[in-house]
Amino acid sequence: MSVIRIIFPALILFSLATLLYAGTNFQKIILMNEPSYKHKKKIVQFTHKNHVSTYQLKCGECHHDKTGQPVVLKHGTNVDRCITCHSKPGEIKGKKAKGLSSAEKREYHANALHDKCRGCHKALKKIDKTRKAPTSCSKCHQ
Repeated sequence: MSVIRIIFPALILFSLATLLYAGTNFQKIILMNEPSYKHKKKIVQFTHKNHVSTYQLKCGECHHDKTGQPVVLKHGTNVDRCITCHSKPGEIKGKKAKGLSSAEKREYHANALHDKCRGCHKALKKIDKTRKAPTSCSKCHQ
């Protein structure tokens, strides 16, 4: 009986500490290095903390479910990597992409990332011309 009185409160405290940590931890910078294919340009260093804290983006503005709908996440929630759904490695463009729908192009990992990031940055620049939201290759792939 006395063991239960010691172990049970300890388990509760451990569980609460784990939840608190999981709910507040996220990476400041994420290296967008997908190891399933060779990158032709330098790896993008995505400033996750700035996008969340400074720019006030909600998780669902980048993260979405299988139907493309925004998801609601808490900081520290495990999130599937983009390659899980956008499973074709690399990027398709030019003659190879001719005739493919936008959805078919987004099956390629790099196409999905470029569409999401550049699309958001271009939209932001239309709204606020003073924002420095990069849309060229060299500004992100530094």
